Amino acid sequence: MTDPETTPGTPAPRGPFATGDRVQLTGPKGRINTITLVAGGEFHSHRGMIRHEELIGLPDGSVVANSSGEEYLALRPLLSDFVMSMPRGAAIVYPKDAAQILSLADIFPGARVVEAGVGSGALSLHLLRGIGPDGELHSFERREEFAEVARGNVAAFAGEAPANWTVTVGDLQETLPGRCAPGSVDRVVLDMLAPWECVDAVAEALAPGGVLICYVATVTQLSRTVEEIRRSGGFTHPQANETLVRGWHVEGLAVRPDHRMVAHTGFLVTARRLAPGAVLPSLKRRASKSEFSDEDLANWLPDLGSDAGGEVWTPEVVGERGKSDKVLRKKVREAQRFARERGAAPESD
Repeated sequence: MTDPETTPGTPAPRGPFATGDRVQLTGPKGRINTITLVAGGEFHSHRGMIRHEELIGLPDGSVVANSSGEEYLALRPLLSDFVMSMPRGAAIVYPKDAAQILSLADIFPGARVVEAGVGSGALSLHLLRGIGPDGELHSFERREEFAEVARGNVAAFAGEAPANWTVTVGDLQETLPGRCAPGSVDRVVLDMLAPWECVDAVAEALAPGGVLICYVATVTQLSRTVEEIRRSGGFTHPQANETLVRGWHVEGLAVRPDHRMVAHTGFLVTARRLAPGAVLPSLKRRASKSEFSDEDLANWLPDLGSDAGGEVWTPEVVGERGKSDKVLRKKVREAQRFARERGAAPESD
């Protein structure tokens, strides 16, 4: 087994700081600055300067003083720190949701996983860590700019483009069959505007017992996704949830919830693939006022029972705020420069 500390071109996860490592510097007031160590580099603030050479060779968790005597704590960023500070082409999957996805989908070492869309690569990094070097991650993204940002971010974190990761630009329904044989995929993660459009393609690719997990932002998307999974007849009854994280202030006798929290970011819908030909037993429920008909669904979800189709589901309608082409090109350049600083060169598929 190769020691990760000595693999050429790969930033070490432990040991002394080296050229190419990302380092978090936390100042006296708790302000965090993240830098990439380079030969001859310097970190400047309005209160002084730290030469990168003063950090190179120090153990993780060291304290260094700048030119004016102020002390900084130096630590390697955790994966959650990295994804929150990396260049973004699209909104990221927050660490709280990524952790739930890894657990609810049971992402295991050696798993064959399909992800769509790739966004800025935050979830890709968590999935790659979960499947390990023996697994496979096939990521699909409709927009080339987002794919380029993701490639740059993943290469920057890993030190190189992972050999077990492919990024395909195009619609999942059209490109998935060419990448993965029927019944060969263990897990599928959908983070897209209209995941219900991909349910049939996903059902074809998933092995019996495999997990489908969808990440959606609004209750209308949640409802539409759940109803399509039910209607497909190829999955178990879908389960839905969301995760809210509230920090606490703990200092002496002052123990109280933080004033700010990471509240709603998205919903997770989970279901498992049935064996071919299997018919899911009906759930026995008491009659209630919550019974609904297809007409009720059509009133709530416009593309069910109307000719509107997918035209009603647009990023603007569900509240997504997109970036301009100019901003996206800038983010691509930032991600690629980020990777080069780490000694990595992101590869196009």
